[in-house]
Amino acid sequence: MSTSITPTEDPYRLPTNVKPTHYDITIKTDLEALKFQGFVRISLHVKTDTSNIVLNTSDLELGNASIYSDILKSEQIATFESFDKSQERTTYQLAKTLPAGSKAEFKVAFTGELTGSMTGYYKSSWEHEGKTKYYALTQFEPTAARRAFPCWDEPLLKATFAITMISRSDTVSISNMPAITELPLEQCANISPDLAEIVGSTQNEKWKITKYETTPPMSTYIVAFANGHFEFLEKSVVMPLSGKTIPLRIYTTSDVIHQAQFSLDVKAAVLPLYEKIFDVEYPLPKLDTLVASDFDAGAMENWGLITGRSSAFLLDPIRADQQAKKWVAAVQSHEVAHMWFGNITTMEWWNYLYLNEGFATLMGEVIIPDKVFPDWHVTSQFISDHLDQALALDAKLSSHPIEVECPDANHINQIFDALSYSKAASVLRMLSNYVGEEKFLYGVSLYLKNNLFANSVTHDLWEGISAATGVNITQLMENWITKIGYPVLTVVEDDKSIHIRQDRFLETGPAEPKDNETIWNIPLSLLSTEDGKSSVNTAAILETRETTIALDTSKPFKLNAGTTGVFRVLYTPERLSKIATEAAKDNSAFSLDDRMGLAQDAFALSKAGFSKLSSALTLVELWKYEKEYLIWQVIGNSVGELLSIWWEHPEVVDKLNTFRCDLFVPLVEKLGYEYSEKDSMDTSLLRTLSIDQAAGAGNKGVIKELQSRFKDYIETGDDSKIPADIQRTTFGTAVKYGGRAEYDAMIKIHDKPKTPSEKIAAIRGLCSSQDVALLEETTRFVSTKARDQDIMYFFTFLGNNYKARRLLTKYLQDEYDTLYKRLEMNFELGSLVKYTSEYYSSQKDYAAIEAYFKDKDTSKYNQALAQALDSVRARSGYVERSTRDLEDWLGRR
Repeated sequence: MSTSITPTEDPYRLPTNVKPTHYDITIKTDLEALKFQGFVRISLHVKTDTSNIVLNTSDLELGNASIYSDILKSEQIATFESFDKSQERTTYQLAKTLPAGSKAEFKVAFTGELTGSMTGYYKSSWEHEGKTKYYALTQFEPTAARRAFPCWDEPLLKATFAITMISRSDTVSISNMPAITELPLEQCANISPDLAEIVGSTQNEKWKITKYETTPPMSTYIVAFANGHFEFLEKSVVMPLSGKTIPLRIYTTSDVIHQAQFSLDVKAAVLPLYEKIFDVEYPLPKLDTLVASDFDAGAMENWGLITGRSSAFLLDPIRADQQAKKWVAAVQSHEVAHMWFGNITTMEWWNYLYLNEGFATLMGEVIIPDKVFPDWHVTSQFISDHLDQALALDAKLSSHPIEVECPDANHINQIFDALSYSKAASVLRMLSNYVGEEKFLYGVSLYLKNNLFANSVTHDLWEGISAATGVNITQLMENWITKIGYPVLTVVEDDKSIHIRQDRFLETGPAEPKDNETIWNIPLSLLSTEDGKSSVNTAAILETRETTIALDTSKPFKLNAGTTGVFRVLYTPERLSKIATEAAKDNSAFSLDDRMGLAQDAFALSKAGFSKLSSALTLVELWKYEKEYLIWQVIGNSVGELLSIWWEHPEVVDKLNTFRCDLFVPLVEKLGYEYSEKDSMDTSLLRTLSIDQAAGAGNKGVIKELQSRFKDYIETGDDSKIPADIQRTTFGTAVKYGGRAEYDAMIKIHDKPKTPSEKIAAIRGLCSSQDVALLEETTRFVSTKARDQDIMYFFTFLGNNYKARRLLTKYLQDEYDTLYKRLEMNFELGSLVKYTSEYYSSQKDYAAIEAYFKDKDTSKYNQALAQALDSVRARSGYVERSTRDLEDWLGRR
């Protein structure tokens, strides 16, 4: 009986007539011809009577295919029937039906090109002794394993993998598992006849064959292999549960291997902690990291072989800037977290992506780093890096639930966003705070143990945490995961109580009834004070539209203590003024985290029209003697957003920049320009922030100082007067207030950077000019010289330059077809649309953007476009509603 997709099956999922159980993959990599050949044998469990085989392939040339049945005791030709390009599926027909319950083995040869696509099995390049050299690596998430070998490319279809690599003898090959054997090809007498064609093409050249251990059951998207002229650093750790010694390596090219030590040290510090906290053994015998010159995302959690871009893993061991150090630590720890969340236990389908990414964000960037770097304030940094980003994106009508339908690849690629990562992590953090971190982590451990080497859905997680806490987690959390948006709590008070009402928060203003139907179960974290001491009621929860809570309002109080909740709070102007005044005191009841949340809420609520912008600015003025870096970061970001929104209103921009100088120049004068190892992390970061803000605001003294330091560097070649922490600001300022000489210097630095950070700083410099001719030259540079992975940086920095914004939009529109083709398979495509659209602040521009994309196929970035248009609508409304209030406040200063 022929098996085909019935109306009850999901048309976007593979048929379930067979299930792969094991892959035996041989890959031959030719770095000179930039091609690969392969052969795969796939063991199948036949679940229903089957006379056709449907699997995923893309951009591969397929050879003859056959299938052997254990019951039929015969091998038959699998006849190619069709290839569905939109679904990336190949169908083979069989002459003899495979009986249900039997075992079979499907075999097919294939060849492919090593392109620069940054997906599938692709090439990356580097310069060595004046020549361009290539290496090859994989990037399979979410649906690109099919570009490297024919497979059932869905997370649920786990199998074991035995990989063999054939490569030139002077190269290094690595994969998920350790090598069992590596021999010169001519010494291998027992090579399968199936590989005759592959082996035959190596005549008269030196090749080797490397066989790797078989993996545990795993999904195709975390399979990995690479081949090139790599070097490595190595250390090992003893694991706390198994007592096993696990070797750790970090591979990259010889020119930058010296910059990999810090990342390796972070990996060694965090891996044992995960095993201990989750009480689940790390199951592989090694953990490598490969650093690539060309990489689409930040990094990728392939099991046993993490991969990623150079800026995510490399640091100058002598002159590392603090932000880069924090970024490298966060990325490496995040990817190690995935060894459990995603690799041992994997989401059933991509709509549960947050189970991977939300956990890796919370565990990898907060809970674990806080134990390794306790003085970094990572728990507070989370509020800026993740919570506020999540709330900003989720305040749009075009947002999506954390658990979101993903029918096809176009949708899957678009959900790797701040909702799957940052909002999911924020919701999990809120849950952890509500039930207690110890019980939360115990529940997570139960979840992992119940789903070892298996696939999971949301309720599997809730089941584990419910068992650990005795709380009905499904009831508590369901709407946070399955519904779009989040609430704003409006607080009205009398002498003895507060009345709280929840409504959906939108950046454009009060939600209409049709968009305001969800009732969230909200842990209130109510902070109150008595006799000068504060306490937090973490048990208080709002489960209805509104409620009244008895409280002595003559004393300081605040909802969302520690800013652990995923909601905004709207107080009366009088209460906000009291809270802000109390928060400004040295011994305030309100913590650093409280103050961060208060400031972020104040600006978000004014943008949405719930309060006056002037009240948020008054709060900032009250806090001008603040000492904490993270508060100043919130202030800098908030004032920066106002400048970005009113960017075409010069009278507002000038006065806002004067205000910005008044805030940040005193900090520059206090902290200076020199960095010391004796400085705390926060002192260094505050110095960097202050110099950047003062330079951006046009302070002549700071600009002159940075110009002088840059001039000395260009004249002497000695960059010691430009601390790594202010390299980006210095380069950007030099070009912004310079000319052709400074611009040309940036090109030279870009082409031969000492570190990944220096290259990004040079890109900022190239994008900072106020000369339209030079900015146009930068766009041509993007078209002709920029690596694909770096286009995102160019668009970000050009978008931050008000002089370049309209030019950048025109560039995207003029070069749309070229840029689309260049990046259509990458995560970056939607970002380009977003970064060239979202910064406008008028209805006229909204209409123009909408009109331009009207006749385009937006299926690969429709979500990013909708979010950008929502941003323009919100910014336009903000300008119309608040310009007078803003001008009046600035005029009264």
